[in-house]
Amino acid sequence: MLRPAIDADGAPFWEYAALGELRVQTCADCHEPRFPPRPCCPHCQSFASEWRPTSGRGRIWSYVVPHPPLLPDYAAQAPYNVVVVELADAPRVRLVGNLVSAAGAALDSLSPDRIRIGARVQAVFADGLVQWVLERP
Repeated sequence: MLRPAIDADGAPFWEYAALGELRVQTCADCHEPRFPPRPCCPHCQSFASEWRPTSGRGRIWSYVVPHPPLLPDYAAQAPYNVVVVELADAPRVRLVGNLVSAAGAALDSLSPDRIRIGARVQAVFADGLVQWVLERP
């Protein structure tokens, strides 16, 4: 399976995820959260930042269900979902991941017909990656 490309700006995100924490980079001057991580705030152009914890709650903003042809490792799990989640406590931040039945479950562990735009989800962590589960299964 593909792993994320980790650069210096985004490394803290993955370090916190490996600890089971969902944190987002936030401007230390204007306090705007931002994702993806970057050296300069797009709102005030400050280079000062910090990593603030989030509740890990959000809503499905969008999703797709890829079907073959896919990369071989992914084709075996198709159809699976890829969701875009808008964070509840940082609504301008949207993260991409998979909606699964439980932390560490297979990508195809949740039937695509259970996915709804606006559904409430909670972040869970498996193998250093952020996944999502429905708040009310």
